[in-house]
Amino acid sequence: MNPVIEVEGIVTRFGERTIHDGVNLHINKNEIYGILGESGSGKSVLMKEMIMLLEPNEGKVSVLGTALNGISFKEAQTLRTQWGVLFQFGALFSSLTIAENIEVQLKEYTNISQKMRTKLVSSKLALVGLDPHVGTLYPSELSGGMVKRAALARALAIEPKLLFLDEPTSGLDPIGARNFDALIVELRDLLGITVVMITHDLESIFSIVDRMAVLADKHVVAEGSIENVLQSKHPFVEAFFKNEYTKERFKEKIKDV
Repeated sequence: MNPVIEVEGIVTRFGERTIHDGVNLHINKNEIYGILGESGSGKSVLMKEMIMLLEPNEGKVSVLGTALNGISFKEAQTLRTQWGVLFQFGALFSSLTIAENIEVQLKEYTNISQKMRTKLVSSKLALVGLDPHVGTLYPSELSGGMVKRAALARALAIEPKLLFLDEPTSGLDPIGARNFDALIVELRDLLGITVVMITHDLESIFSIVDRMAVLADKHVVAEGSIENVLQSKHPFVEAFFKNEYTKERFKEKIKDV
């Protein structure tokens, strides 16, 4: 094991409401790690704490060997260049073209020339399976699947070591979702990145996720490979993985459940 993210004893509160109460997990280098859980379990909150958009009330988060607690502004800026984020609905800037969206981080974190930025934009579009002309379009001119791929190109703009995905296949048709899954695996293998993804997509969970954490009751109630998670007797795990539909749909992968 080679952890690149470690979460220890995380407590998160919003007013009097406690979202996390002692969350622990670790994510290893080059794996595709899933975060799933019941509604309101704090999946997106946990991811935001990993990328410094939120700060937990208690506990420790370390990313690439750097503790986020008390991190300096300079250290935080450097660390942010090590990851890319794909938000659930893409979060592209509607007033910018796709090329300009991809260029945002290049302009913020590098000093490369416009000519080189243009070449990089084209290479990132090709990397996610989009034609060069897509760069001239606006987000409103793209299909849902193309928006996802364009947002992924932006997330990969500065060649990150970590890739965070929030419900990457939501809103896609089944074929588009499976193609997107295949793209994630291909990028992980090609670029050697670590992928952290929030998902409820059973196809993704069974086909591309290496390990996962299941959040419920303010804790991680199961963590590990799908085989490990299926051993859990927690009610949410039972309901999510062991219903009749899941057994029938994935009967070759779920045995003796």
